[in-house]
Amino acid sequence: MTELLYLPFIIQGILMGYDEHLHIKRGLGAWERLGHPLDTITVFAPLSLAATRDYSDDLLSIFIILSVFSCLFITKDEFIHTSECNETESWIHSMLFILHPMIFVCTAILWKYHPTNEFPIYQTMGVGVFLVYQIMRWSLRWKEHLR
Repeated sequence: MTELLYLPFIIQGILMGYDEHLHIKRGLGAWERLGHPLDTITVFAPLSLAATRDYSDDLLSIFIILSVFSCLFITKDEFIHTSECNETESWIHSMLFILHPMIFVCTAILWKYHPTNEFPIYQTMGVGVFLVYQIMRWSLRWKEHLR
């Protein structure tokens, strides 16, 4: 039954991959080139807390604060997305907004009730790798993708 907690992460990963494909196809402006890695940092922070520390109620409070901040922070690009994205990308973003808090809830459940489960560690590493990719892909060195 624990495996069901992995489902939001899997769906999110698939949608993020397709969203990234759409970003490459349309290119990103300066705001998104900066903003998307910042979004990923806000995901990495609470996940890394759960992946590297033993569960406690005090740490759960910090985890919740970081998670809520992340859920609010990722909406910052929507004023740009309304003019830059097609319907498909907008739909993917809406699905990602639904999944975003779900990954934090699933992480908290795994952290508290399944402390030996290593999935949060691997998920955190995956988010870290994606963050490095985003910085490398969308840095000023990748001029072919800049607008």
